[in-house]
Amino acid sequence: MRLAFILLAVAASSVLAACGPTEPVRVGFLAGLSGRIADLGEAARNGVLLAIEQRNRAGGIHGRPIELVIRDDKETAESAARGAAELAASGVAAIVGPITSSMAEAALPVINEAEVVMVSPTVTAMQLVGQDDYLFRINATTRDYARMYADFHYHRTGLRRVAIAMDVRNRAFTQSWLDEFLPAFNALGGEVTVVVPFESSVNVAFADVTEGLLKARPDGLLFIAGTVDVARLAQQARRLSPALPLIAVEWAASDKLHELGGAAVEGLHVVESYDRTDSSPRYAAFLAAYRERFGLEPGYTSVNAYDAATVILDSLARRGAGQSLKEALLALGPFEGLQQTISFDRFGDTSRKGYFMTMREGRLVPAQ
Repeated sequence: MRLAFILLAVAASSVLAACGPTEPVRVGFLAGLSGRIADLGEAARNGVLLAIEQRNRAGGIHGRPIELVIRDDKETAESAARGAAELAASGVAAIVGPITSSMAEAALPVINEAEVVMVSPTVTAMQLVGQDDYLFRINATTRDYARMYADFHYHRTGLRRVAIAMDVRNRAFTQSWLDEFLPAFNALGGEVTVVVPFESSVNVAFADVTEGLLKARPDGLLFIAGTVDVARLAQQARRLSPALPLIAVEWAASDKLHELGGAAVEGLHVVESYDRTDSSPRYAAFLAAYRERFGLEPGYTSVNAYDAATVILDSLARRGAGQSLKEALLALGPFEGLQQTISFDRFGDTSRKGYFMTMREGRLVPAQ
């Protein structure tokens, strides 16, 4: 009887263990959640959270719940590398992020050594393209965007002489963007009259930067910078030359742009990687869910991060026995994004359509 009681206790313990909590599938998120571009990181985090919450309500991945593990890269190389290492050590199946190309550069050696897939919603720098590594990209490249800008502004807005302000804090992106824009604009007959570098911080003398741009007598100003700095540059430009056309690169296309820049950013041109005017059922459902969950409008990092999370979750659910996530991402596409189909090449790169927008009465609307 004693032996029977022991066996019964063991069996009961086994049943209780089998009925215990299911080990979650962990997905990492790495982005700047503090500092001057925190709005982009927060919007991206919201997109990933929404994708995971929706998947969990649908049963998770083979019955396992999905758990998001978050790290703030603080927009420093040290924090990005450390955050990537901590996420890898925590056993995440993949990482969504980072937002900027410089942070991706810092995290890349870590995720390659750990063999953990990292899917960035937004990085575009050419040095991160065409590499057989563990970085997958949802966005187009700086080459794609810079050529779009050169063609649009030479042929549509008629600009011929452009002066450029460039933030060197995110040099991986800004230098790559400049290197692609210069030959594209020159080939059309345009001229970059001056490039004025600055390092994003609270102490930047934006009046001096703008005066340096205007000394070259351009017929338009191009800002290769993030939202906060574009807003400040626009305010100085409007003070010194109210009618001069203003252009900002896709990095600045945040809903915070008008909030920070006010009337100074009216008429500014920028490209976004998603269609704000999309009325398709798929996007409409996302838009309604995002508004209900966060009480905010989604931005381009929200949309791209939702897509990044979707391709990760789909691949985790559909991959075959013994198939790594990297192999699954390369083999299982194309994936259906919110607005665009995502097909990775053998290097984990994809293409993405851009949409030219203009700030009108406090809203980004399609450029005419």
